[in-house]
Amino acid sequence: MAKTKKIVYLSLLVAGGVALHMVESMIPVPFPVPGAKLGLANIISLLAIVLYGTREGLEVNILRCFIGSFLGGSMSSLIYSLSGAVSSTLVMGIAVKYFENVFSLVGVSILGSVTHNFAQVTVASVILSTFGLYSYLPFLMVVGLFTGVFTGLAANFAKDKLSGSLGLMETVDRRR
Repeated sequence: MAKTKKIVYLSLLVAGGVALHMVESMIPVPFPVPGAKLGLANIISLLAIVLYGTREGLEVNILRCFIGSFLGGSMSSLIYSLSGAVSSTLVMGIAVKYFENVFSLVGVSILGSVTHNFAQVTVASVILSTFGLYSYLPFLMVVGLFTGVFTGLAANFAKDKLSGSLGLMETVDRRR
């Protein structure tokens, strides 16, 4: 029964991530920097890591990227999404597991946001065979700081609400 409950919760996280991914794709980008986004789906990624662990966070993020790209993207958007999602999930997972006393959820989110931007610029530079794209990186990092703060605050709020109202923290496998 516990395994079924975990699968249901992870499925809900994937669905929430896809929904936020799709909503974000419809919002005009509020930043003057090409490629900058709010990163709303990363709220779900961070929740998955904190509630279940890095492995499950990767599963949720990878499924979200595939489904989101299938519904409203392209193969190139999938490559960029996956590169950012996998790298940021791994960094956030390490920060949550080993540096929980050092970083708050907002700090973990900022690390993930900055990592996500760096990974996507690196992949774009390799695909386009130009390292001139790294000139955008300082601007993306500044945007990443702000979006990371927002995402971390939202994830922290959602975690508190989920763990309080649903008793979720008692039902999840907290082993990482």
